[in-house]
Amino acid sequence: MQDRFNTIAGWALAGGIAALGLSIVSAKYFHSEKPERPGYVVEAVEDAAGGAAAAEPLPVRLAKGDAAKGESGFKQCASCHTITQGGANGIGPNLYATLGEGIAQGKGGFAFSDALKGVGGSWDLDKMDAWLTNPRKFAPGTKMTFAGISDPQLRADVILYLNKQGSNLPLPAAGSAPDNAGVQSNSAAEGADVSVNVQQATPAEGAPSKDPQAAVQAEKKK
Repeated sequence: MQDRFNTIAGWALAGGIAALGLSIVSAKYFHSEKPERPGYVVEAVEDAAGGAAAAEPLPVRLAKGDAAKGESGFKQCASCHTITQGGANGIGPNLYATLGEGIAQGKGGFAFSDALKGVGGSWDLDKMDAWLTNPRKFAPGTKMTFAGISDPQLRADVILYLNKQGSNLPLPAAGSAPDNAGVQSNSAAEGADVSVNVQQATPAEGAPSKDPQAAVQAEKKK
């Protein structure tokens, strides 16, 4: 009985030694070097805002805007804001006659954040465009959780709608930007006229002012 036990133990020990040897050999055989750059390289995805084409100037967008579309776009704001005259504040303040008012002022004592109070000034068209683009960038720390309206034209439409709700600020002219091309063209034309005048005023060959000898000959002929 004892011999049988010793035989089994011997075979078990031999099997363990064989397994250990195989693991060492396989580790050496299948050894792989640590990669210089671990993992997969994922190319950076271009930021949607940075990669998008630049928006047209606000005056241009307002000139071709549609307040009716702005009313439709405002529906995403209606869960927090009323806009009727005398409307109650909700999660956000009533927005009637907001354009032209002081930022974070009035509105029936609505509790504006200190971040928005610190902006100062009044709600003009440009500030409203910046606010609707990204409230948290316009006033870091604001309580407003709305992500913003990414479509530049829809922002202009909403601004037109807001402006009609008790504000009626004058809209800027769409062609108010200076025409640099026209200025350059005028400068080029003026330069051409000067060049022509200089050429016409240049004395011809043989004229007394150009040739001293011709001046002597002319004096002898008198």
